[in-house]
Amino acid sequence: MAQPPVSGHHDNHGQTPAAWTTVIIITLAFLVGTVGMVIGQWWMFWVGVGMVVLGGIVGKVMAMAGLGMPSHHPTDTHPRG
Repeated sequence: MAQPPVSGHHDNHGQTPAAWTTVIIITLAFLVGTVGMVIGQWWMFWVGVGMVVLGGIVGKVMAMAGLGMPSHHPTDTHPRG
């Protein structure tokens, strides 16, 4: 059976501080928004919506600060083993 070619590229599936922070903020946002909707407090629902947006912004800023996955440009070459 043939084996796939070996690549020097490693994919960590988003296990970075930026990704984890974004996921935690957005998960809390959905929790806040859901509780707000269930108890009928619409201001709390909209706070949750705002937190979703904030989570995306925080994640992008953290990634730009170097806490996310390194970007790979299409012109990069990876040695094949």
